[in-house]
Amino acid sequence: MIGHVEGTVRAVRTSYCIVSAGGVGYKIATTKDVLQNMREGQQAALWIYTAVREDALDLFGFPSEDDLDFFELLLTVSGIGPKSALGILNIAPADTLRSAIAAGNDSYLTNVSGIGKKTAHKILFELKDKVSAVSIDPAMKSDEDALEAMKALGYSTQEAREALKKVPTNITGSHARLREALRVLGGVS
Repeated sequence: MIGHVEGTVRAVRTSYCIVSAGGVGYKIATTKDVLQNMREGQQAALWIYTAVREDALDLFGFPSEDDLDFFELLLTVSGIGPKSALGILNIAPADTLRSAIAAGNDSYLTNVSGIGKKTAHKILFELKDKVSAVSIDPAMKSDEDALEAMKALGYSTQEAREALKKVPTNITGSHARLREALRVLGGVS
């Protein structure tokens, strides 16, 4: 099994990258955030989950071992495959998702294509005890409030989430995070 790939980025596409290591180009599916930070010709190092099926061998890459561990934790939920787990990691950082699961908040999960209320509740039920040791992130509650406010202002959930991802973690409180997210979107200077 492939556990880690380190090499030169040869291509960056919408949902995957090609990393050349040891003369082999590995096609690695990863999150949008990881792909945005990659540049062709630069070095990259990713922790890898290898999914072996009868008709395919797929690689999923993560910037940290912690992100890989959370991805593998998501896979323990029946009905969640690698593509769904990657979709979940595309909506928010692993720490935020852990906090949401620990708090029993399914709103982060239901906006993933293919994840409905029933599956979101299943994820919460099966993983809540496994992530409850992690303290609930106070920024998550602030982000939920800011997200709701941005939706009330007419922004889509996806636009709001993307803007909130770009808000530095040292900015705390619902109002401050909302203000900064609006600044990111160009709504407030």
